[in-house]
Amino acid sequence: MPTARSTARSRLAVVTALTALIALSPSVTAAGPAAGDGGHRRPCTGSRLPDHGTPRDVLRIAERAKADLGLKSVILRVTVDGREVVTTALGDSMTGVPADPAMHFRNGNVAISYMGTALLRLVDQGKVGLDDPVARWLPDLPHGEKITLRMLAASTTGLVDYVRLPAFQQAVTADPFRQWTAGEVLALSTREPRWYDPGTNWNYSHANFVLLGAALEKITGTRLDVLLRRQVTGPLGLRETRNSFTPDIPGPVLHAFTADRGTYEESTFWNPSWTTAPGAVQTTDICDLARSAAAIGSGELLSPSSYQQLLNPGTVGLGHPTATCPATVCLANTEATHYGMGVVVLGDWISQHPLFFGYSASMAYLPSERLAIAVSTTQGPTTPDGHTAHVIAQRIAAALAPGHPIPDFG
Repeated sequence: MPTARSTARSRLAVVTALTALIALSPSVTAAGPAAGDGGHRRPCTGSRLPDHGTPRDVLRIAERAKADLGLKSVILRVTVDGREVVTTALGDSMTGVPADPAMHFRNGNVAISYMGTALLRLVDQGKVGLDDPVARWLPDLPHGEKITLRMLAASTTGLVDYVRLPAFQQAVTADPFRQWTAGEVLALSTREPRWYDPGTNWNYSHANFVLLGAALEKITGTRLDVLLRRQVTGPLGLRETRNSFTPDIPGPVLHAFTADRGTYEESTFWNPSWTTAPGAVQTTDICDLARSAAAIGSGELLSPSSYQQLLNPGTVGLGHPTATCPATVCLANTEATHYGMGVVVLGDWISQHPLFFGYSASMAYLPSERLAIAVSTTQGPTTPDGHTAHVIAQRIAAALAPGHPIPDFG
């Protein structure tokens, strides 16, 4: 969706739309802590497959994209069946500090894929049903008796996305360090008329996932960050993926910069408290992002029936403009491109691609080839509007799996 870079509001609209839906290292693999960021940690490497997809071709794709898009940094990892094809970092985190695969960055809506998987694990364990009304756990939610857990996870409740509201956009632009509470952002959505009756259409709304996190806590009696660690990140061995209730990022840190407020400035520690449910505001590294792509995309933790729900909880065929929901909001969900339960199905790929004030990331998994692509980027002063990590993932997919392109959604 094209926007003018001259206003922060237009950039915020890009963040919303895209969330609903990515110096060449002399070595193929780079690992270890970045200079100036002390501490011991595991290397971000695996067993390389030198003959699959030509690792240096992947590096050339990333190097060219970095130049074409004016990116400050690109970090990527590609695996097949869990084994490394290539892991590397290009460019700088900050001036004089090279980007490194060990660096942490915000993973945004990747955490929503964890929430969807956690919900489906609770279904597999017989603790809830997808069509249970959320009023059972969230009695104060307006029309909660008509909204189900399925609708929250699939984003079909009709709730307005507070990120699209001018008052919210103005507040975030004026103070990007503000700590938002779940109650504050939910009030912005629930006091607006619904865009449609629950379950009858589709739109991406951050409010759905704030509510899903609250419901998961009530269902289990467990704080959301603890629940996600027990149900998803722990079993998958995601040791570098963690929640924070502050804007802090564990070291080593990939720094971000953005022109969202009209001047190119550092945005590393702008507050992401509004982006999703408290307890699911996470940071990660490129190894965990690639592992997540493969594990979530293959339904590793789920029964076969729940995996099918993950890929299509009933969204195919939904998404059509109405008098109250424009085509830019109620996007068409087709068999080829649709929203799942915290994931996005793009052709033959299962994906997520977060975007947050200078940070862009993409995880994509092709089940038929067991191919996982993970990309993280940061903006340079001339980087155009759009989702740069997703663009790089698309280019890598075209080279490694030419019969399986990654389409755009919407």
